[in-house]
Amino acid sequence: MKRLLKEPLLHFLLLGAGLFLAYSLMPRGPGNGEPGKIVVTQGQIEHLATGFAKTWQRAPTAHELEGLIRDWVREEVYSREAVALGLDRDDAVIRRRLRQKMEFVSDDIVAQTEPSDSDLTAYLRAHPDSFRVEQRITFRQVYLNPEKHGDNFARDAAQLLAQLNEADNKSDASALGDSVLLDRQFTAMPVSEVAKQFGEKFAAQLNELPPGQWQGPVESGYGVHLVFVSERTEGRLPALAEVRDAVRREWTNAQRLEANEQFYQAMLKHYVVSIERPQAAAENKFPVGMAK
Repeated sequence: MKRLLKEPLLHFLLLGAGLFLAYSLMPRGPGNGEPGKIVVTQGQIEHLATGFAKTWQRAPTAHELEGLIRDWVREEVYSREAVALGLDRDDAVIRRRLRQKMEFVSDDIVAQTEPSDSDLTAYLRAHPDSFRVEQRITFRQVYLNPEKHGDNFARDAAQLLAQLNEADNKSDASALGDSVLLDRQFTAMPVSEVAKQFGEKFAAQLNELPPGQWQGPVESGYGVHLVFVSERTEGRLPALAEVRDAVRREWTNAQRLEANEQFYQAMLKHYVVSIERPQAAAENKFPVGMAK
């Protein structure tokens, strides 16, 4: 039973029923033959005073509060009369704002719904790609410019590769190879960043190379490289504790979108929608061979 009471869908259905009941009981103003009635409640007065205090960092005087009330009444009168005249119907800005306010109603309910660990764990398992810790690679590279070496490229690459493997793997290789505006060493670089900087083909080849020795040549968008992979950390699905904030944020957003859709569908059931489709396309209006 407690679980049912926490279900957002139940909240939205109850809220929708309440809204439509309230709407049916609301006075329709002068349009129904009865004089309109405007009630400035104590809560509304407190809201006006609070807004004033937030802006001016002090409470309003009695005279200022009376002015706020008069202004609110003026705004209410203009608003009601404008709606009665239908001035809101063809105004895209007003329509968009009214839609947003209706969506805020369901958003407020979602904001009050606190997910449990089981909710977050289920969401994490259902959307692993959104939270997966990406594979990372630590490697060094020595660049070779094929144009510079010409027909001797294969020979020069093989000689340099042998030289690198004969030397101490921790030795400085910064003086070897050709110059290029790239770092020589990359530590724990995500595979997606490798692909972004060097190209998808380079990243795919780098991912296949066993660590522990210089290998190549490996092609990239810059040219050709000899590479030394020192460490590769495989990707994994993290525990909830590692990504709780991110999962909670995405869970809340998913709940909000679902709530708005359910709220809209509940309201849509009260309408019959007719869509006047355009007539046949212009090209079909003329018999074949007739000039347009």
